Amino acid sequence: MKSIALLLAAAVVTTAGVAAIPSAAVAAAPTADINGTWTTSFDSQVGQQTYTYTFKVDGGTLTGHSKSNIGESDLTGTVDGDKVTFVENLTYQDQKLAITYTGQIVSADEIKFKRDVAGQGGEEFTAKRQK
Repeated sequence: MKSIALLLAAAVVTTAGVAAIPSAAVAAAPTADINGTWTTSFDSQVGQQTYTYTFKVDGGTLTGHSKSNIGESDLTGTVDGDKVTFVENLTYQDQKLAITYTGQIVSADEIKFKRDVAGQGGEEFTAKRQK
């Protein structure tokens, strides 16, 4: 009976130790460094678009600028670990459009984005860091 009690006690200690390991691994991922210039080109509802984005990240706050063959805009958003979100407020044919971007940092030189143009859908593309 004494050996069963010791065996159960050992199992509880082992289980408690294993349970503590995952909670330590859940710590927030550091924000990736995407500061700098990024470019992309993709087909859209209004034809081929070529973009250059300039990102500046301070803490988790993203600011920057976009320039494309159809206009320019300042950007505001966030970076959290490998997730990037921002809004481009573009004026196109005298209409203001809020273009929302969500992205995942794939590597130090590549971000995969989805964008939604004023709630009407959009494109998926990959932006590459310019050296």
